[in-house]
Amino acid sequence: MKIVSRAFTLLLFFILISLAIAVFSSKASGGEPQVFGYQFKTVLSGSMEPGIQTGSVIAVKTGGDMNRFKKDDVITFWMNEYDLATHRITEKTVSRGQAVYRTKGDHNESEDSAPVLSSNVVAEYTGVTIPYAGYISSYAQTKEGRALFAIIPGILLIIYSISTIWQAILKIEENHKKTAS
Repeated sequence: MKIVSRAFTLLLFFILISLAIAVFSSKASGGEPQVFGYQFKTVLSGSMEPGIQTGSVIAVKTGGDMNRFKKDDVITFWMNEYDLATHRITEKTVSRGQAVYRTKGDHNESEDSAPVLSSNVVAEYTGVTIPYAGYISSYAQTKEGRALFAIIPGILLIIYSISTIWQAILKIEENHKKTAS
């Protein structure tokens, strides 16, 4: 059991370090945080429910030829200069060598009013959804959330340290009693 516990702890440590390196390197290069070519986006509306619920975090794959998508693919694109959307392609046409997509949220009654140029496509939805994680992510970006998420790991580290020290003291006392008798 001890070996499994240590292996699990080591695995989590390496995953944490890998993710931290990936996020810091992509932020340093001026881009969105990416992990192995995937970005994580928070879903802010119910336009794709029930498949993608409001407050979820979705994984999207960036890069590649943005003209490659076809009907029924789900893409993430710029609706305007500030807002991203993730909707399903309902129709694809080609104009002057560039794909033009008609899109619609699964929960919406009608198609989006403006067509999406392939140059406005950011990524393709991978099908990976983490329900409710977007609420945590949004809270973590507030002043209170940043403070809380900085304090909790510190408290957990202190508790772990106290527990480790306590176990070491008990072991020393046990060894001392054995040698004294």
